[in-house]
Amino acid sequence: MADLLQTCKEKIVIAAHRGVSGGNIPCNTMAAYRIACNQGADMLEVDLNMTADGKLVIFHPKEERDHLGFCGSIRNLTYDQITSVLRYVNYDRVPTEWTLCTFDEVLEEFGNKCFINVDKFWDYPAEIAKAIKAHGMQDRIVVKTAPNRQVFDVLEEVAPELMFLPIYRREAGEYHEELKRRNINYVGAELLFPTEDCEVIRPEFIEMLHKEGKIAWANAILYNFRVQLSAGHSDDVSLLGDPDAGWGWLADAGFDIIQTDWVLPMRMYLEQTGKRFRK
Repeated sequence: MADLLQTCKEKIVIAAHRGVSGGNIPCNTMAAYRIACNQGADMLEVDLNMTADGKLVIFHPKEERDHLGFCGSIRNLTYDQITSVLRYVNYDRVPTEWTLCTFDEVLEEFGNKCFINVDKFWDYPAEIAKAIKAHGMQDRIVVKTAPNRQVFDVLEEVAPELMFLPIYRREAGEYHEELKRRNINYVGAELLFPTEDCEVIRPEFIEMLHKEGKIAWANAILYNFRVQLSAGHSDDVSLLGDPDAGWGWLADAGFDIIQTDWVLPMRMYLEQTGKRFRK
């Protein structure tokens, strides 16, 4: 079974944001994850939520209206109520065959095929950690949250062995050094930089992470053009004719994991340009 840190030394890890979706295939469904794996994703990004009866399901909080055509909250419904009534809608807002899948289902089908990044970890840290341990997949799962000391305390208590990537926005502040002192499996960081003059995108910062055996995560995804995650070096730029300025720029900057909504074209570009695999 591949080790994430070793894999990042060998190649750029492609993280599929909510799987691969489009047309009649909604995001965050088993179909989206299967397609992502078929297209060559090394990691699946999943959003976790919880039903009224305490079941961990894959669903981005507060997006019921957009993805289910439902005006309420799934947190007020049991899992059986959700799966018997609600269906994801497609891009024309027509119901599909797909309903919410559980975290257990995703771990069972994909845990030995891809690494998995758990977003929204902070909402249910103890329950998520328990599920991961029950499947014996502590070495396959990456959890990410914004850094603060309350988060660190909980991580030390319930999940010190899980691979943790704090999300650094613009600069790392004091958190980098503190995390190294904590009983936390601090393996790297997600770096958000709206402009290229941010601390976290300086070559010396990424070089420092690498020298300390840590990985750097970048986002090619762009879900709001007003909120740049990687200074404009995005999926959009890449797909609209300048992949060198998008995916290529992120690869050349030294990122080990790049999250994308477009797994296949990014993989093809990185492999055709010789940027995917480490020399």
